[in-house]
Amino acid sequence: MLRAQAKFRIGQIVKHRIHPFRGVIFDVDPVFANTEEWWRSIPEELRPSKDQPFYHLFAENETSYYVAYVSEQNLLADISGEPVEHPDVPEYFSELEGDHYTVPPDQHH
Repeated sequence: MLRAQAKFRIGQIVKHRIHPFRGVIFDVDPVFANTEEWWRSIPEELRPSKDQPFYHLFAENETSYYVAYVSEQNLLADISGEPVEHPDVPEYFSELEGDHYTVPPDQHH
């Protein structure tokens, strides 16, 4: 069963349900769109279903910045109001407004 709409939106700050990282969403795939190898690298007991939205995040943890690809079932809204310090955030977004960054008008898809 496919979801009609993604739960989270571009610019929204989220955190991982299990792993200690958070990030800002910069793209959404309506269903899994990564490699089979990537998907199979996830331990089977934690492997998410492919028929849900997957999110591209500018992610950060206590020691690094990176890009993450995360299933909707593994994300929670981050309502801390804290900015995401990932160095690519200013290239894609403008102001932080509560739990999300605004997308400049010239950046809309």
